[in-house]
Amino acid sequence: MSSAIAKPSKPTAEEIYDQLERILASEEFHSPERGRKFLHFIISEALAGRSEFLKAFTIANEVFGRQVNFDAQNDPVVRIEAGRVRRALERYYLIAGQADEVTITIPKGGYRPCFEYAHNVPTPSLAAPQFDLTPAIERHRDTGPLHSLGQSFGRPQLSTTLTLGTALLLAAASLYIVLPQALSGWHQNPSGASPTEAAEPRVIVESFEDEGSANAASEIARGLRDEIIGKLAKFDDIVVVADASKAEQPSPNAYGLQGNVQLDGPRLRLVARLVRQSDGAVIWANNYDADLRAQSKLEILTGAAEEIASTVAEPYGAVFQADTDALARHPQSGDADAYACRLAYYSYRRSMNAQTHNTARDCLQRATELFPKSAASWALLSLTYLDEMRFRYKLGTSSTDETLELAASAAERAASLAPNDARVLEALMQVSFFRNDVDKALQAGAAAYAMNPNDTEVAGEYGLRLAMSGKWQSGCELISSAVNKNAGPRGYYEVGMALCALMRNDVRAAELWSRMSDLEYNPTHHLVLLSILGTAGKTADARQEREWLNAHASGLMKNIRKEVSLRLQRPEDQEAFFKGLRAAGVAIEPAADTGK
Repeated sequence: MSSAIAKPSKPTAEEIYDQLERILASEEFHSPERGRKFLHFIISEALAGRSEFLKAFTIANEVFGRQVNFDAQNDPVVRIEAGRVRRALERYYLIAGQADEVTITIPKGGYRPCFEYAHNVPTPSLAAPQFDLTPAIERHRDTGPLHSLGQSFGRPQLSTTLTLGTALLLAAASLYIVLPQALSGWHQNPSGASPTEAAEPRVIVESFEDEGSANAASEIARGLRDEIIGKLAKFDDIVVVADASKAEQPSPNAYGLQGNVQLDGPRLRLVARLVRQSDGAVIWANNYDADLRAQSKLEILTGAAEEIASTVAEPYGAVFQADTDALARHPQSGDADAYACRLAYYSYRRSMNAQTHNTARDCLQRATELFPKSAASWALLSLTYLDEMRFRYKLGTSSTDETLELAASAAERAASLAPNDARVLEALMQVSFFRNDVDKALQAGAAAYAMNPNDTEVAGEYGLRLAMSGKWQSGCELISSAVNKNAGPRGYYEVGMALCALMRNDVRAAELWSRMSDLEYNPTHHLVLLSILGTAGKTADARQEREWLNAHASGLMKNIRKEVSLRLQRPEDQEAFFKGLRAAGVAIEPAADTGK
């Protein structure tokens, strides 16, 4: 009787070269000619047994034509190109190479390529890598589970050249054009704010150049300032002031964005800091280094401006963190302004407990009474109501149909005031999703993302809705981006990454992500971990999670099917989740007979 020949544990040289040709021929491998030369060189050297010679000096000489006096410490060209090729490979396997048998990667920290059969690909490293601004490419036609996704996270650094999700932005913009009448028929009011409402925070973008200078650095500084102003202006929650001479007197809500540009030959350093005008305190500061030989000035300025704008102005960014805690702890009573209540909301979302939830809800209710034309207050009140349903086991609230209708009513009121506000569209997306109107939810999410792709909360929440509606490929890319930027409450988007990994059958990565999510108090996150442990066959760990849930969230354990179906829209995704729970020893009630 014949027996099957065992497959080798590693790909052969012929298989690797075939895979290299497949990658280089693909339109989805976005790398310039020298990046392709770099990849071909390191693979050829590795297969020739010369991996130990793959150092920056050797590559710089052989691939980039650098001279023998090349100094890797002062010339990062090899490191930068390696990062770009690394991301190009991740993109290729994410989009075009999902079914490829051989996987080629370049592990961080060196230039030796790694060759694996697809089923042996290691789980993502938890080491902090360079920041990637290019992961989001929308594919609204995808419907199947995610098969492959390279994922990383860490402290942001300027290392890429393209705006976040150009293709996704175009797709989202196309959806925004065809929004249903329910989104396009509301009255147009750009601000939606009452003239008596307290002023929103003001960011005064100061000059980034030395006074009277007229050199190359000065030109770059002017370009950077213009880019930053353009990116900041997309955030509806702040007022951007471009002319510092017309700024109001210093106030607690006014901040100056300062910085400068330093040029040393081809090396470029961008310095930025946010200063509170009332006392001169530096709220945030960072440096961004780049090499003009590796990237164009436009690419560098676009990437830096996007990162600075997101860090400063996103909902959990530097501007709103500066005074949130103090105002949330002592909200004003009858004369509470809408901005103070907005800060109370962000404080609640960071802590996610019953006390801060009640504080934010009560404050926003007062704000909508005092300032009925504040679209932002109505939108955040809608999200706060909705949380009483979707986080009820964490907040200790009782979920009713009335709660969902309150959330819907507040979102519709916000949309009647400011239909083109990203936060308003986010509220419409969330309410529509949990009302099981998925098409309307994704249309609103696409519109919100098109309004401001640098708003990480919008991007992350839109990614979650895409993924949980079955569009795992595009959704998980946006969730990945949100995690990469440290967006949202601690551990919030990590559970989304856990589900992404589970749906692509990467159980080890799913468990790692799940254990990084907010497990301390959130029962639904424990339920995700329980399904993952059941899928992995870890019976002892699963029993421990099951006992925790029975003790702390017995109501959730009695309504598992309802809670899961509220979030995962496709029956096949629900069953994949239930399969893990059954393997963990949880009895799942059968689906209700709809008579169809």
